[in-house]
Amino acid sequence: MLKLLRTLILMPLLGAGIALSAEFPFDTARFDALNQEGKPILIAVHADWCPTCKAQQPIVSALMTTPALKGITAFRVDFDGQKDVVKRFKATTQSTLIVFKGGKEVGRSVGDTRKDSIAALLKKAI
Repeated sequence: MLKLLRTLILMPLLGAGIALSAEFPFDTARFDALNQEGKPILIAVHADWCPTCKAQQPIVSALMTTPALKGITAFRVDFDGQKDVVKRFKATTQSTLIVFKGGKEVGRSVGDTRKDSIAALLKKAI
């Protein structure tokens, strides 16, 4: 029931380009705390104008709802509006996905829109 309610609430928002429920706007303090605790984290460097980012979003969101990957906290970094954060993660382009495990970066991909390889990347965080 909760899943249905969440879907009904989020469906109108998805078309407006708002981050899905599995993603949070990047927050330095929250990221640092989770990373210090060794929690699994995904950083998605995103630009609203980017067609690759738009293709990645539903794939990542669907994967993040699977039981195996539900423990990952996903943060969205605005490529155009958060240049300091983009530099922090050494992301040279939008559509960059970075995963952390145990407080360290364990994988990254750029421009990937294949479900299988994105799933493999996310599994590195678990």
